[in-house]
Amino acid sequence: MNRVFQPAGIRIEYDVKAEMRDKVSLSSDIYYPVGNGPWPVILIRTPYNNQLPAIVMESAIYFAQNGFVVVSQDVRGRFDSDGDFTPWINEFNDGYDTIEWIGKQDWCTGSVGMHGPSYVGNVQWQAAAMNSKYLKAIVPRVIGDNLHESPHYQGGALQLGWTATWAFRMGGRTAQDIDMYDWSQVFHTLPIKDLPKLSGKNLGFYEDWINHPDYDDYWKNLAIKERYADIKIPILQIGGWYDFFTAGTFNNFIGMKTQGGSEIARNHQQVIVGPWTHSFVGKLTYAGNTDYSSHAALDILDIELAWFDHWLKNEENGAELEPPLKLFIMGSNEWRNENEWPLKRTEYTSWFFDSNGKANSATGDGALSQKKPMNKSYDCFTYNPMFPVPTKGGCNCCDPDIVSWGSYDQREVEARSDVLVYTSDVLEEPIEVTGPVKVKLFASSDCLDTDFTAKLVDVHPDGRALNLCDGIIRARYRNGTSKQELLKPDEIYEFTIDLWPTSNVFMSGHRIRVDISSSNFPRFDRNTNTGGNISADIDLKIANQTIYHQTNRLSQIILPVIPNLIN
Repeated sequence: MNRVFQPAGIRIEYDVKAEMRDKVSLSSDIYYPVGNGPWPVILIRTPYNNQLPAIVMESAIYFAQNGFVVVSQDVRGRFDSDGDFTPWINEFNDGYDTIEWIGKQDWCTGSVGMHGPSYVGNVQWQAAAMNSKYLKAIVPRVIGDNLHESPHYQGGALQLGWTATWAFRMGGRTAQDIDMYDWSQVFHTLPIKDLPKLSGKNLGFYEDWINHPDYDDYWKNLAIKERYADIKIPILQIGGWYDFFTAGTFNNFIGMKTQGGSEIARNHQQVIVGPWTHSFVGKLTYAGNTDYSSHAALDILDIELAWFDHWLKNEENGAELEPPLKLFIMGSNEWRNENEWPLKRTEYTSWFFDSNGKANSATGDGALSQKKPMNKSYDCFTYNPMFPVPTKGGCNCCDPDIVSWGSYDQREVEARSDVLVYTSDVLEEPIEVTGPVKVKLFASSDCLDTDFTAKLVDVHPDGRALNLCDGIIRARYRNGTSKQELLKPDEIYEFTIDLWPTSNVFMSGHRIRVDISSSNFPRFDRNTNTGGNISADIDLKIANQTIYHQTNRLSQIILPVIPNLIN
């Protein structure tokens, strides 16, 4: 007797259609446990092909073999689903309609959970905001609270590396090949708004993003942070210190704890963050060129299974009693449980920039100290957008062969004269920094608009300078990303640069370093410095920048220091 192959313990139905409220049909593959149902259901909604091995082999079969029906669905306009794909826009209604359809099936117990990373995580939040009675819990990985801040406009600057590569790859019903492009040439092409057209593509959603640089109603209607009160379920988030949604992950935790729409939601928020990049959560022990020991890897699926067993099957396994936060502390390379964010025992400590006016490059005289500078010096550098400071790792996504991500030695970048480098003395005792990191910068420019960047670096005894976290502020957004306010040339302003959170022990013998510049390219687009519409600009202007560290203008980094570190 001939038999069709099926993985042990499950059976599969392919291309099962579900009709949405506007009569568009979406396609799902459904993985059933062997035996008699009904069963609880885990829904995966993806734009990346519902038959990817990462979904089928690592998720669908695993959960089905553990007693869940898994519905793996192509989102609207992708692969086997009908309709047109416009990122983010249709996922609120389509997610809700799909969950309602699942909940009414005779093979469903009425309990539905959702699972998956990145876009597949964002659709979980969007569906949760619609409040279907069937949705009981979600586990979004590597996703944030606000699609404007990330992945699109961090600090008001376009995340060019992600925006261009992701848009080019997603500009069709199936995955598009982008390896043919000379990405250095693409990134340098002006104007930015015409990148798709100049590459032979017609990407309406790219145009939408470019036409909305401000945090306006376009983004507010998509932002999870605007919908916390509508979400009433327990949520387990999983992220990485080198993910480009790190800040948003913690923002979601705080937002749901304080604004969640039910007591069960406010009391059952959990977060796991390790030393991981965007696409390899839990799997790898390294990020970029830095390894964090075998302790860094976790069996994420096992943790998620326990979560779903409790919230979807009502098993008393203690998953809901785990501490709210499980954090990997880099440097000491250990996991630690915490109860709140930011940590209550945090001592926010200012480290001040100082120099004799020659902090340019790591060979300059830039110093970093908890003592306030006594002189009235300042540092100057020239930002030429024709020769921007190159990206070297960081919280990037999603093609590391095109734009690197993770932890890298920054010495090559720090050799440039347009990078100001402020370094502490050698540490006699270890210092743990865990929490959100910000730079307060007093600066002026001779242009109407420009950017300022900041990077926190751990300098090892052998000279390696490893990046931890970084950020950018577009000057016109210094008072918030909802409106633009150009500079008055040569006037001194106070800028706040959000470097996002990190967790690292600067060990004895190490030094703390901060790099300041005006570009981080192609992770972020180049500010043309003209004060015009950057996405439409074809003109580039050189900016002369001045960073002040004086008694009444104390440029500094504010570190969340955790006291009582045991040696």
